[in-house]
Amino acid sequence: MHENNSVRRRAVAGFGLAAVAVIAVAGCSPDEEPAGNTAGASQSVASVSPSESPASKHNEADVEFTSTMIGHHRQAVMMSGLVEGRTDNAELIALASSIERAQNTEITEMENRLESWGVDSPDMGDMGGGHGGHDDMPGMLSADQMTALRNSKGAAFDTLWLEGMIRHHEGAIAMADAVLADGVDPATKALAAEVKKAQQPEIEQMNGMLGRS
Repeated sequence: MHENNSVRRRAVAGFGLAAVAVIAVAGCSPDEEPAGNTAGASQSVASVSPSESPASKHNEADVEFTSTMIGHHRQAVMMSGLVEGRTDNAELIALASSIERAQNTEITEMENRLESWGVDSPDMGDMGGGHGGHDDMPGMLSADQMTALRNSKGAAFDTLWLEGMIRHHEGAIAMADAVLADGVDPATKALAAEVKKAQQPEIEQMNGMLGRS
């Protein structure tokens, strides 16, 4: 009888070890589970190509705005560069310096964006004013208007500069409105919104400097 009980205990113990072995084989080891997850993550990342990234999407309206606004900004920078030696109006000098600084920064941003799209930036001579084929953009000064600005000084210069820059800003805002309506690139539309945000108060300031309500 004692011998039979001993045999039964050994059989139960053997069954328990076998059950543990079956569970171990059926389960995943700690090393196996991360490997499976990593493979799945890699497959998920690989399935999204760079061309499908939302940041890389742009359309013709984005390219048109970016290309033409570079030329538009260049003329504003040129106009701001004419201020030195032609006026003693401290407010105008400070405004011109602010415009030049801000628009040079935006030109660099837009040139980098075109490069990322594989699009050539406008030629450096493309500053408008009758040169480079961009004088048909809204608000651009003609060659004759730029010449008149260069040849004026004092109060006459102030008036010509302020009136010209107001038109210039209004043209830039119209261009910004167009890409906000038709563009798809988030960075381009963000820049267009910033152009409107910065230039509308400057238009109001310049109108005030001209004595307009």
